[in-house]
Amino acid sequence: MTTNTTTTAAGTTTRIAAADAARTRLDFAKAAPKVFRALVGFDAAARAGLDPALVELIQIRASHLNHCAYCLHMHTNDARKAGESEDRLHMVAVWREARHFFTAKEQAALALTEAVTLVADAGVPDAVYAEAAAHFEEEELAHVLALILTINTWNRVALSTGKVAGTDERR
Repeated sequence: MTTNTTTTAAGTTTRIAAADAARTRLDFAKAAPKVFRALVGFDAAARAGLDPALVELIQIRASHLNHCAYCLHMHTNDARKAGESEDRLHMVAVWREARHFFTAKEQAALALTEAVTLVADAGVPDAVYAEAAAHFEEEELAHVLALILTINTWNRVALSTGKVAGTDERR
């Protein structure tokens, strides 16, 4: 079984490398370094003062909704490193059906994440905003909104430039 696991891991690494090598789209960070640095700064400012677990939950949920495998892989790994449980990670996509895994504050943030991410569908409903505002002080709510905006931007950068899940370039 150890050999099989090693073979599978090596095969996965080889497939990721091949997929990354086949990518022909631009390297956004190199092509627009000032824009990239501004986005990194916006992201850092957005997450300042927020609970790291909440940050990852927001980023994971938006990445689910945007079908961004690159960011989903990155942020689930970050969440694990920060001590997030596998149970909660598996439940983020279906959090409404598994509310007992999440605090009321986390649920409010996840609902707001969905509304902002899918803003073209129905706007941000007053009830969703009011629930979030009931759980977050004004400055913290502004940071949550900024974080939702940044992860949506990162998702769009990753998707439009063909980022490959499993090739976290921050390292």
